[in-house]
Amino acid sequence: MNNYDWVFWLNVTNIALGAIVVLAVLVIVYGAVWELMIRQRKRHRLHDLDKQMQTMLHGEFAHSLPVPELGLTMADGGEHVTPAPKKPADDKKAS
Repeated sequence: MNNYDWVFWLNVTNIALGAIVVLAVLVIVYGAVWELMIRQRKRHRLHDLDKQMQTMLHGEFAHSLPVPELGLTMADGGEHVTPAPKKPADDKKAS
């Protein structure tokens, strides 16, 4: 049994290489799962945005955009919106 030290180092090398392969597989699986999760989130966000756009396009403001200074501005020119007359505040002073 002289000089069988190489068997020990061969086993250590095999174990180290096996650990590296397992670690590499775990990193790749983690990256793939992370990418799929990001794509799924993006798909849901786009779907939600699509729903919001559809409700906006088919809702009461189909071709209008409320702008406080201008009233409703519309793609086809729209109608002028006159502001409601302001009611005077009741000034009741206690005598």
